[in-house]
Amino acid sequence: MTFFLHVETFTQWRQEARALLVRGVAPSEVHFSSGADQPSLFDAAAPEMPAKSNEVAPTVPSAFLEMAKHVACHRDANRWELLYRTLWRLTHGQRHLLEMSTDEDVFALNQMKKAVTRDVHKMKAFVRFRKVVASSDLQDTQTQPEALTNYIAWHRPDHRIVSLAAPFFARRFKAMNWTILTPDESVSWDQLELKYGPGVPVSEAPDADSLEDLWKTYYASIFNPARVKVAMMKREMPVRHWATLPETDLIPDLLQQASTRVSEMIAKNEGFAETAAHYMPTDGSLDSLRSAARHCRACDLHQCATQMVFGEGTPSARIVIVGEQPGDREDIEGRPFVGPAGQLLDEALQTLRIDRNEVYITNVVKHFKFTERGKQRLHKKPNSREIFACRPWLEAEIAAIRPDTILCLGATPASALFGRDFRVTQRRGEVIATDWCPRTIATWHPAAILRMPNPDRRAQKHQQFIADLALTLDQ
Repeated sequence: MTFFLHVETFTQWRQEARALLVRGVAPSEVHFSSGADQPSLFDAAAPEMPAKSNEVAPTVPSAFLEMAKHVACHRDANRWELLYRTLWRLTHGQRHLLEMSTDEDVFALNQMKKAVTRDVHKMKAFVRFRKVVASSDLQDTQTQPEALTNYIAWHRPDHRIVSLAAPFFARRFKAMNWTILTPDESVSWDQLELKYGPGVPVSEAPDADSLEDLWKTYYASIFNPARVKVAMMKREMPVRHWATLPETDLIPDLLQQASTRVSEMIAKNEGFAETAAHYMPTDGSLDSLRSAARHCRACDLHQCATQMVFGEGTPSARIVIVGEQPGDREDIEGRPFVGPAGQLLDEALQTLRIDRNEVYITNVVKHFKFTERGKQRLHKKPNSREIFACRPWLEAEIAAIRPDTILCLGATPASALFGRDFRVTQRRGEVIATDWCPRTIATWHPAAILRMPNPDRRAQKHQQFIADLALTLDQ
């Protein structure tokens, strides 16, 4: 007996899968289809589902649900059945199945998730909006000009990833009316909400406009001929996307001028600044990252600091706490948050009964930046160049841990993860999904609380800090 179920989205599949689990329907008894795979009207009628039992659907690891959201966007026709088979195994005695990376089903799911994630990154990189203004007969004196302006882009992704990528564009271009069209689906943003619709052909996309000239000028200015590898460029920027990327018209001429521009850059000592990415090990484990970071020379802070201060904590931490940079005590001891700010953090963790050994604590910048005043070394805020150079270490730490929640302490980590426009004073305590983590929160840095001269204001900020830290427990 086989049950035929037609699903198109992750939400539909999740509802059907829960019902199947409750009724005890094994994977071998289910066939999922979507799109063109939908069963014909002439196929044998599907048998009725067994009556619902009194049992409730078992809980599953959050990591599986996150994986399923990505795999659901893959084009593989077998994705739904593969997901249900894995779900069945997870809930029937193989609770730790996802930790077995060599398992055939787990391996296939991970490969699908990687393909979808990569496709989302490419969409973020390759989408180019074109400005479209409503025709004059639709305009009136009561309508603001910006209300008549829309920005439209057409993109051809490998998978059906619009729902995964759209929130990124809503955050990045929140003050614009825009639409992204793809062959399978579309999404529009009216500065209030995302609205999804059917796909459209490339013929529906607008023609070129003045924005292309602006983008070409920008691309030419940042083009670094010293780092061009044509084969890699085509792999990272597939030729099929070139038609929608105005800058690709410039590439032949820029490559032809490359040798001359390299000579000029060497003469002027421009364009060769390193970042931590140049020191990144091939093994992404925390131990390998920590060892490699000791040799990082991407900025000048290593010259005066006593030592590199890497993050510490368990690799399986569900909570990652990110500060700005080590302080004087941290620089001496080689551990993050062991000075006065660290003591305040430890007290807050103890108040909430959070074991410090069960979280991961790190900083955006790994070397202490300071100015000397007599025998004292006073904290000095790292500049944007130093933050940019060091940030790949933080990104690699997060990628290795894959936490459920990230807590940013202060403006520097908040800007690094939310964007430069983020203001802790305005959005402290909000739980926000970012590209790094589904739950990312910003709060005050403990050092800022300690420096607060007004006792009442200091007490208020301390209470807010503990309340924000408590949000990391809401999983």
